[in-house]
Amino acid sequence: MTDAVRPDRSRGRDGGRESSREPEVAPHSAFGQALYAVLWVLSRTLAVALFGYRARFAQPLPERGGILVLSSHQSHLDPLLLGLASNRRLSSLARSSLFHFKPFAAAITALDAVPIDRNASMVAAMKAVIARLKAGRAVTVFPEGSRTFDGQLDELKPGFGLIAKRAEVPIVPVAIVGAFECWPRTRLFPRPGRIRVEFGAIIPAAEVAALSERELFDLCAERIRELDARARAARSGRRG
Repeated sequence: MTDAVRPDRSRGRDGGRESSREPEVAPHSAFGQALYAVLWVLSRTLAVALFGYRARFAQPLPERGGILVLSSHQSHLDPLLLGLASNRRLSSLARSSLFHFKPFAAAITALDAVPIDRNASMVAAMKAVIARLKAGRAVTVFPEGSRTFDGQLDELKPGFGLIAKRAEVPIVPVAIVGAFECWPRTRLFPRPGRIRVEFGAIIPAAEVAALSERELFDLCAERIRELDARARAARSGRRG
């Protein structure tokens, strides 16, 4: 995502300006709640058994209200790993093409996936995320933009600051380590390993509002680097 976004200049399909209204967010269905509960238990069990999965929090996530989870990105496992860390549901962005197969679309919709059309305007994608946050959901964004190629933390891309400011929500920085070794880009399927996830201290909404987008970007980048180092130390058995 990029900070160079001017919502008032974006145009919809009818050639006019896009509405400033965020899209509505449907409440969780009974099917979605039941599916999420079942898959959470099964996935958590497998993650601990296969990946030695451990997650650590600097402080608990708020039980309600919008929150932007800002995480490093190592593999396809990342949205699942973040969701398993807490009883609170986390929405993740998903390519709109994944919603073409109806049964699969029903499943990932029930699991709170946010469809993003890569061919559409970035403004539309940001509005979808902001709508979720304003509806009181916790949404995960990967500011590196794509999975790491070598397991190391890549440069973050700006844009998340604008989202957090517009939605008026706090930010939780997170680092994932070990998921690259378990499922790198070069492998078709994951393999056993050791994964550590570090959730940092929450940056309150008031602080998000008070900082400039540049200051907020620098703060989040620094926090994620520190968490990445801490997760690597924990994974190797050293004290962080």
